[in-house]
Amino acid sequence: MKTKILIMICVTCLITTTASAQWLTFDPGNLAQSIINATKNVIQTSSTASSMISNFQETKKIYDQGKEYYDALRSVNNLVKDARKVQQTVLLIGDISDIYVNSFQVMMTDDNFTIEELSAIAFGYTKLLEESTEIIKELKTIVDVTSLQMSDMERMNMIDRCYRSVLNYRNLVNYFTNKNISVSYLRSQRAGDSDAIVALYSDVYNKYW
Repeated sequence: MKTKILIMICVTCLITTTASAQWLTFDPGNLAQSIINATKNVIQTSSTASSMISNFQETKKIYDQGKEYYDALRSVNNLVKDARKVQQTVLLIGDISDIYVNSFQVMMTDDNFTIEELSAIAFGYTKLLEESTEIIKELKTIVDVTSLQMSDMERMNMIDRCYRSVLNYRNLVNYFTNKNISVSYLRSQRAGDSDAIVALYSDVYNKYW
């Protein structure tokens, strides 16, 4: 069973026209960690909203590099149950990165947030992404043929647990994003400018909710 999972993951990685070696060596955990590291650098080096926007381009660049992988992985169909659940778990990491990068880009242009608040928001996103990345590392160990021996049922149960855990983090990222936007909306209501905030975040809501 574990060999079947690895075979299906390899097939997943080979579905594009790019070199197979590139896909086989791609690690979604490393991609997520690179986004985390870049964001930490943004927090440390940004003193104004405009500098944060500029510095955040490196984070966006890393995210864009991995988007092709997630898009290709999303198009794979007819996987066996085990491999499908692994695929869905990895895609949830892509969703978390996607929600974070695209939502935070809008927040940086929102005058209702101070630079200190933006730094705190970015820190919150990185913590959630960091925690979910640890689960992906665990998942990688579970499907690795060199990992400890376990029954097919034990392995599938562990894969299911990883999926549920990452799904919970994806939902937390949605909640975290909504709460931050609601803070901005309440502030804009007091200032009589709520329509502008609704318009500002319309694409975010249309895409994720």
